[in-house]
Amino acid sequence: MDATSVTRPRSLVRRIFRAFAIIAMFGLLGIAVLLGSLWVEHTTSVTLPTPTGPLAVGRMVYDWTDDLTLDALAPVEGTKRELLVWVWYPAAAPATTRDDYLPAALRMVVERDRGTLNSKFLTRDLSKVHAHSLRNAEVSPQERSYSVVIMRAGSSLEVWNYSTLAEDLASHGYVVVGIDAPYRTFEVVFPDGRVMRRTAENNPELVSGDELTHRANKLLTAWTADIAFVLDRLDRLNASDPSGRFTGRLDVTRVGVFGHSFGGAQAAQFCSQDSRCKAGIDIDGSLHGSVVQTGIHRPFMFLGSGHGDFSSDEEVRQIQAEMQSVYERLPADGRVRISIRGANHFTFTDDGALLKTNVMRGVFHLLGKLDIDGRRQLVVTAYCVHTFFDAYLKGRTVSPPNFASPLYPEIQVLE
Repeated sequence: MDATSVTRPRSLVRRIFRAFAIIAMFGLLGIAVLLGSLWVEHTTSVTLPTPTGPLAVGRMVYDWTDDLTLDALAPVEGTKRELLVWVWYPAAAPATTRDDYLPAALRMVVERDRGTLNSKFLTRDLSKVHAHSLRNAEVSPQERSYSVVIMRAGSSLEVWNYSTLAEDLASHGYVVVGIDAPYRTFEVVFPDGRVMRRTAENNPELVSGDELTHRANKLLTAWTADIAFVLDRLDRLNASDPSGRFTGRLDVTRVGVFGHSFGGAQAAQFCSQDSRCKAGIDIDGSLHGSVVQTGIHRPFMFLGSGHGDFSSDEEVRQIQAEMQSVYERLPADGRVRISIRGANHFTFTDDGALLKTNVMRGVFHLLGKLDIDGRRQLVVTAYCVHTFFDAYLKGRTVSPPNFASPLYPEIQVLE
């Protein structure tokens, strides 16, 4: 074997290693560029969509304990049911500072629980997210009192994840009341610093079959009872608010309830069993509980997306059949079923506005999970929510409102 024949394989090996080295270098460079891009987006300030109503918005947070009810979800027997209650409301002309998106103590807990990668690269810096609510504002004098709307979050999400929808509704003249419930919500941080996290026993997603149904119904029972308790407390607040802010300002005879995903199931269940609900909305949630059999006997809207979070075609068919059955039994002059073309189940939350502008949206789009801009989805959803409640809580009409609008071509009214 001559020297040339020996050199050639060695030269080939060197070229292969050099090629791999170049590929690895470009790979590392790509990762660095990606992380840099994510970091820039993470640290960039972002503001939630501007409320579309004419009124400014205020926000209060309450810690309410139900002394008469033991918490069936608590890991320790004998624990009284305690809720963190968020209230967005029509505010007097801005004379106070804008509130933080999240109180500092809560923000620290959320970011710590998300972990370094998630909290530093894959999500927004929550201290740089800006909402529109005012701190310690007085209630707007424009109306003597305002309709109350209860808002429930989906799955284990905290209710502050729906600040965009809450602020928009409040700007149209509603007192919006959101509830964070311990031991199912990811993190509930009370004003005194106590932190209560979700427990595995209250997570239906970890099981299947009969056990899933059992856990879901247990949660549904507890959370619909929470709505009833909160309405009782709002009644007391309206009669005599120690601060004077809400005394006589809450119209508890005109109550609406809405929620997203499992929160939508709660809205449907509560409106089927408690006459205080005058109108309700289920945003992209399948139905659970007795509502499937009993139906709903007051105005109700099903607002859906084009991408459901379902595991099989059979499950889709069952969910759609149950929803259609309840829809057909609704009052003829009080039923609405709408789909937002291109919407995604998971971006009815503030994530629609906070989702990474380039990388994450691109990934969701490639996966066929996001066909509409997230901020646009929130704007269209907010329009549908306040339009429906305007029709049935403000007494402007006795028939379903006309949602058709050249401003919102994504809205598809279904029968």
